[in-house]
This record gives sequence, C-alpha cells and structure tokens, in this order.
Amino acid sequence: MLFSLQVKGYKGIIAGFKVLSKVLPIPKPTLFTGPGSSLELCTSMAHMGTKKVLIVTDKVLLEIGLLKPLLAKLDSLNIAYAIYDGILPDPTNEQVDAGLSVLESHRCDAVLAFGGGSSMDAAKLISARATNKKTVNQLQGVLKVRKACLPLYVIPTTAGTGSEVSVGAVVSDPKTHKKSLVIDPKLVPKMAALDGALMTGLPPMITAATGMDALTHAIESYVSVIASEETDGYALAATRLIMENLPKAVAQGDDVDVRQAMAMGSFYAGLSMTKASLGYVHAISHSFGAKYRTPHGIGNALVLPHVLDYSKPAVAERLAKLAQVSGLDVANKSDSDAAQLFIDRIREMLEAFGLSTTLDLLKREDIPELAKAALKEAHYNYPVPLYMDQNTCEGVIRKMLAV
Repeated sequence: MLFSLQVKGYKGIIAGFKVLSKVLPIPKPTLFTGPGSSLELCTSMAHMGTKKVLIVTDKVLLEIGLLKPLLAKLDSLNIAYAIYDGILPDPTNEQVDAGLSVLESHRCDAVLAFGGGSSMDAAKLISARATNKKTVNQLQGVLKVRKACLPLYVIPTTAGTGSEVSVGAVVSDPKTHKKSLVIDPKLVPKMAALDGALMTGLPPMITAATGMDALTHAIESYVSVIASEETDGYALAATRLIMENLPKAVAQGDDVDVRQAMAMGSFYAGLSMTKASLGYVHAISHSFGAKYRTPHGIGNALVLPHVLDYSKPAVAERLAKLAQVSGLDVANKSDSDAAQLFIDRIREMLEAFGLSTTLDLLKREDIPELAKAALKEAHYNYPVPLYMDQNTCEGVIRKMLAV
C-alpha cells in the first residue's frame, strides 16, 4: 500500500518532467561529420572569433599523438591554446577545479573537449563554472546553471556517451565517491565533430563498453514513459546502427565507415536520451560506479539484460520493435517472444565481447545500500516503465553476484 502511494508521487514528478521536456527549448550543437570533421570544427571556431581555447583531454590521447593534427590546425588558424590533460575515467570535482584554474590563468575564451565522456563532462562543468562562479556541488541538480556557459566545442573520441549532445554532465565527489549530476540545456555544446577516423585505434574492450553505453541510451529512452515520436525516431535509428555495427567495430576496429556509423548511432541515442531520459540501468550502474569504481560503459552492459528481464512484461511491444530494427527474425512471433529474442541477442553480444553480466566486486552485504542509492536516483529523475521497490531492486542486483 505504501509503495503504491509512493509510485503515484514518483509519477507526479515524472509528469512534471514530461511537461518540461515539451516546453523547455533544448538546443542541438552545430554538427560536423566524417573523417577530418574535427579539423572543420577548428575552422568554425576561428569563424566564431575564438582567440584562445582550453583543450580538456587525458594524458593517453596526448601521449599517443592523437591531438597533433588538431593542434597543427589551431596553429594555422592563429588560435592559441592551453591544455589540461588531467582527466581520468569518472572525473572528479577536483579535476574540474584544476581545469578551471588552467582556463583562468591562461585567460581562455572557449573550451574544447577532446576525448570520451569523461573529458566532455568535465569540459561542460569547466565552461559552466567559468561564467557562473559556483562550485560543482552548487550546480548539482536541474536548471542550476543561471548564466550562459563559456563557448564549448566537443570532439568525442569514443562512440558511447552521447555527451556531445546531452544536457547533462556527471562527475564524482573524490571523498564520498557519490556522483554529482548537473542537468541544464546550457550545457549542450555549441558545436560537435563526429570524426570516425579518430576512433579507429580504440581497443576492442573500450569499443564494446562504450558501444553498449550508447545502446543503453537508445533502449532506455525508447521504453521511457515520456518517449515521443521525435525521440522514438532517434532511438530506433541508434539501435539499428549500433546493433549492426558494434560487432563489426569490435572485430574490425580500423574500418572508418563502421566507426562513423557507430559515432552517428551514439549521437542519435544522445538526442533521444536528452528528451526521453534514462532508467534503472543507469541508476544501478551509477551505484556500482560510486561503490566499486566500475567503468560506466561496463556497468551499463552488465546491468542492461537484468533490467530488461524485469521490465519486459511492461514493454514487450517496444522491445519487439527494437528486435525488428536490429534485423532479428521476428516474423510470426508474439511481442513477448520477439522481445526475448532482443534480450537474448544482447546477452550473446556481451559474451562475444568478453563483457560479463556479473560483477566480481559485488558483495551480498552491499546490496541493500546499492539498491537504495539506485532507487533514489531513478525515482526522482527517470521515467521508468515499471517501478521497483527496495526488495525487488535488491533481487535484480543479486542476479549480478559472481558467486
């Protein structure tokens, strides 16, 4: 009885989000696509009057020389730059602070993220803090970014997070390890370049993990109760591209066309996620990340089939449609059977990629705490199609025990 009353309250919150998603204008970045598009973006930065840009990236990308053509292009355009390469997976508030310090000391007038979701999320918050003069914790929540951010440009080097188009950014508190989620349309980058040629060197495991992250965005936004005709179109396109190309990208990482298709799939999933939101997969994955430092893409991959098993009765028709666009043989099958085909295919892909659906670090005694954190995040933020109570969520997480 108590839970049913709570669910009514959660649905009321989500109803408000649905109205907000319809009336709140969400910008889209100017998009450059294809091999070499990252250099086109640099030219447009010059057109926009950029004089000095802070490049937010990580040491690995800098050391392997992936930025060299970009830096040469900036030099040719007379755009000065400072580099902050301190970004690590699951960036922290401290890394945002350090990046902001570099920006301010060099008096940069724009920010350029070059890397995966961690670099893009940190760059978003650096650009927001540069003009809002608030800490990350003060920006945490919905619509807390009062002033326009410093001009932000992004070049993703993985096909997964969709951060190049999303309204959100996630960083961790270095002491509590809790995630800080900042959501505001002002965080959407000004321009983005989807350059598949930059992704050909990604190792198979990173390709698989980031690709599953993008697929999770597409699926969760498609089964969202606030999905719309617009978000459905993006989610279906993303699912089609990812299901067709992710196995190829893992097996044949040097295929530029496949990498470009994955970049577009991630972008479409990001567009869908931005308006239709996420669900329990992300909530549980975030709790694993906070507790065990589980990489986000790997966390989503291991949680996804378990949450789909639970949600299937409420979303069988939608999962059947995803099975159809994935090229699975759904002829003469019921929605339930077609949905099961889709879930089974995801498990087959995870096995082929070497991604587990169990978590070695997961301890049975941690499960109540993990479930509580996941439910708090999901129930106040995500339009899930079928609600879980504490016991149900604990049961779903228990299925991810390695022993």
